[in-house]
Amino acid sequence: MANEAVATAAPEGAHDRGARQELVGKVTSAKMDKTIVVQVLRTTQHPLYRRVVRSGKKYYAHDEAREARVGDTVRIVSTRRLSKLKRWRLKEVVARSTRVA
Repeated sequence: MANEAVATAAPEGAHDRGARQELVGKVTSAKMDKTIVVQVLRTTQHPLYRRVVRSGKKYYAHDEAREARVGDTVRIVSTRRLSKLKRWRLKEVVARSTRVA
């Protein structure tokens, strides 16, 4: 009895991958098929002048259901490589754009 190990098996398909990287940004393009372009703005302090500087970077994200539109604020998570440029996928639409399309 003492030598028997108690196995606490995880449910099927559940693996400990660790936390995935998440970013929040604005959709700048949704013209491609199942792909959106998300601009993520970061604010950093300039090392010499100590001013707050905004810098942005664009990420290509996979949008399977094509639910994101231009101007929406979205949350994207890192994933395996899906194409030459896509390494992110859409997790949720945080806020809808009020612009009329």
